[in-house]
Amino acid sequence: MKEFLLKTPDLGDTEKIELVRWLCKEGQHVKEGDEVIELVTDKAAFPVESPYSGILKKILMDVGSVVKKGDILGIMDINE
Repeated sequence: MKEFLLKTPDLGDTEKIELVRWLCKEGQHVKEGDEVIELVTDKAAFPVESPYSGILKKILMDVGSVVKKGDILGIMDINE
């Protein structure tokens, strides 16, 4: 298994990005393309999809956290 860091994607020119919901739990298996996190800016809500299949090993940011581009939100174990 290899670790993959789930990071806040580039959502364009926005000042505030809030993590409003985790769509899966620690230890849960996710498939490539599954939505795992929901982020909200002052303009819209953005679901974040998993780029790999694997297990959500650790959630690092809590719901309600204000994050910025590149922040590590969670860690996945993936098979590559």
